[in-house]
Amino acid sequence: MALSPDDRAAIVELISLHGHLFDDGDLDRLDVLFTPSVVYDVSELGGGALHGIAAIREAALGLGQGNPVGHHVTNVVVTAHDDGTVEVRSKGIGVNADGSVGTVTYDDTVVDTDAGWRISHRRVVPRRVPLNGRRS
Repeated sequence: MALSPDDRAAIVELISLHGHLFDDGDLDRLDVLFTPSVVYDVSELGGGALHGIAAIREAALGLGQGNPVGHHVTNVVVTAHDDGTVEVRSKGIGVNADGSVGTVTYDDTVVDTDAGWRISHRRVVPRRVPLNGRRS
């Protein structure tokens, strides 16, 4: 499957919009990011797999002041496969209210819907050691 330059730009913008919506607390607009049946897997952060937009919204509200004040995304790589699936891998940097910072990798599957590109699956993987722990 070949993606047009317009599709690639729309996908990168979708990934970028995530941080703006969460940082603005605009949680009633998550449908512009996710499919209704999205799976948002934050298992490696201790949150399990969240199923559906309402579960993501409730988890964000439940974290309250524990949410980052700034989500920053970079290094977005879009890969279209012959079977029609599109995967996106990006890096996230979260800045917390206390000044601490963390980094994650987002592994996403995106789909082209009638409403535009949406994330159907997201896996968030924290990065806590250099080189992913590789020693030699």
